[in-house]
Amino acid sequence: MSSNDSLSMQKIVSLAKRRGFVYQSSEIYGGLRSAYDYGPMGVELKRNLMNEWWRAMVHSREDIVGLDASIIMHPKVWHASGHLANFADPLVDCKLCGDRFRADKAPTLAEGEPAPITLADKGRAKAALEKAERVLGVTLTRRGKTLDGAVAGDRGYVCPNCGAPFLSEERQFNLMLRSFLGPVDPIGAVVAAVRQAVENGQDADAQRAVAEDVLAESSVYLRPETAQAMFVQFPNVLQSTSAKVPFGIAQMGKSFRNEIKVEHFIFRSVEFEQMEMEFFVPPGEGPKWLDYWKEARLAWWKTLGLKSDSLRLRPHDDDELAHYSDGCFDVEYLFPWGWDELEGIASRTDFDLKAHGEGSGKKLQYFDPEAINPETGKKGWRYMPHVIEPAAGATRGVLAVLCDAYHEEEADADGKGQRTVLKLHPRLAPIKAGILPLVKKDGMPEVARKIVDDFMKAGINAKYDAQHSIGKRYARHDEVGTPYCLTVDGQTSEDGQVTIRYRDDRRQERIKVEEAVDVVQKALRV
Repeated sequence: MSSNDSLSMQKIVSLAKRRGFVYQSSEIYGGLRSAYDYGPMGVELKRNLMNEWWRAMVHSREDIVGLDASIIMHPKVWHASGHLANFADPLVDCKLCGDRFRADKAPTLAEGEPAPITLADKGRAKAALEKAERVLGVTLTRRGKTLDGAVAGDRGYVCPNCGAPFLSEERQFNLMLRSFLGPVDPIGAVVAAVRQAVENGQDADAQRAVAEDVLAESSVYLRPETAQAMFVQFPNVLQSTSAKVPFGIAQMGKSFRNEIKVEHFIFRSVEFEQMEMEFFVPPGEGPKWLDYWKEARLAWWKTLGLKSDSLRLRPHDDDELAHYSDGCFDVEYLFPWGWDELEGIASRTDFDLKAHGEGSGKKLQYFDPEAINPETGKKGWRYMPHVIEPAAGATRGVLAVLCDAYHEEEADADGKGQRTVLKLHPRLAPIKAGILPLVKKDGMPEVARKIVDDFMKAGINAKYDAQHSIGKRYARHDEVGTPYCLTVDGQTSEDGQVTIRYRDDRRQERIKVEEAVDVVQKALRV
């Protein structure tokens, strides 16, 4: 059974914790909603994935350079980019199921139209029936897991989770996480300012405005995306590298969003990691480069071993496009809950450079002395580059890789051979080789330790493992995706060979000890 054969997220979450891929953050204190820690296996998998991206986008090309910018930037960056204005969404709570959602994305129903309410199962439907009468004063009838008798109100929409029209008032919700820069806590000044506003007889809106004015003096924001730093640093990169358009700036790093609805384990969380690249092109060449990058990025995900039939390119409809974009494609993966975004490839036009040019008063332009200026017909063209942005989610990538690699293999006719295995691409595997002495005596541990040292000197992550039976050790390495296990046995001292076991088909063969590193290195180059 693979990722698309009725795989449940529960199995992925269970394996992730059991084998040290992902833990709930602060678990001993009850955990923190939408916060996760990457364990010994998870940090290696994520780092390997991000290193593969960096190698493909930066180290394998001459037209892309890297950047590692600060998470905290000047607040004016977010004013100019539109994030402070456009990252506030109207939020609504369902009074029946408790789901919180964006009002502008909810299913629409005309006022007075029947609004059947569907719960996950009969038990939840019974509880909702009782709650509707007890809390909301509404009498409904139950039909299995569906409640009938409700009608849509004047809102024109219902809960996207259960379909109920019983909703809270809309509230504005800012997706950006605010913090404060400076040694002085601003709360005291806020309290004093609001107290003065109250004494002056100002209403609640005016009091809030006063508080915001005080907070604004020290407010900063945790970046909601890595992209803006690449636009802001465009002139510095241009000057220091003598880059010529078309060229790109790449960055990997953490971003933060007050997600309205966190879901699907690490797929959507408040803190996440991105792998983004801004590719600057001459005006008019955006469509050509958008076409190039959408195909290149889809192909890259396939090189990591993700199944072709679990990947697709989906063009955005006009009503889906971000305010800055004139075209966008999503690389989508078939997760256990359905198709969802793994990476977006967007044409951002010249919106960002123009916005930051206006916001900063600086000219964020490019001059090409050899290009023909379309307005004058002469050599020498100064223009505002357009941008194509492939933006991938590293944490989403980790989840996709885990789902795709997860397999459950049935036992044979003798009831043997059942196992759970992660068939990770060898370059992504946290451990490349498990080195296993058959027993802890007769010189076998010493030989195994020597092999581990050889692998580490070659820069290959190998693990010495002598705990439990050889079968349990194989099973343990199967579950963390180790592609090769080398067993040192009693015959090794006689013939200088070890048994190498291949994870995917469990095939075994004897190889010379001195060839072990080369055998694994060759496999990692594929």
